[in-house]
Amino acid sequence: MFSFGAMADPDVLEAPNILEYPYTRSTGPVIGRFFTSLRDGRIEGIRGTDGRVHCPPNEYDPVTGESLGDDAFVDVGPGGEVTTWAWVHRPHEKHPLDRPFAWALIRLDGADTAMVHVVDAGDEARMTTGLRVQPRWRHERVGDIHDIEAFVPEDA
Repeated sequence: MFSFGAMADPDVLEAPNILEYPYTRSTGPVIGRFFTSLRDGRIEGIRGTDGRVHCPPNEYDPVTGESLGDDAFVDVGPGGEVTTWAWVHRPHEKHPLDRPFAWALIRLDGADTAMVHVVDAGDEARMTTGLRVQPRWRHERVGDIHDIEAFVPEDA
């Protein structure tokens, strides 16, 4: 919408134009099962044809492209190790925590790949590559990645 101040014609009708692309995505059988396991307080990965365990699970094998089914699911974690991280000094309102935290890649026990999540370490000085962490579960879980509120150091 444009306005030309004093030059605007009062006989011209104006209407705001809001352009949006709302969508929803179905989770499918693999991610749906992963989210259901989170709701139940468990974490599952999926074994690919080369034997590596991926967490979060992939719907298709990264080596062959074949669909991975129910028989390929395996329990992982719940603890794991930070493989790399970045500290957030001043969280924004859309961040998952309202205090300083780390975004981290966490390789859960039994998994060969790492997942991105939040580590609530309390202080940047506690964060290190190799830090052992465990999930802090939400009290009311609904079946999405936020069911893990954050990972915390095992010694916390």
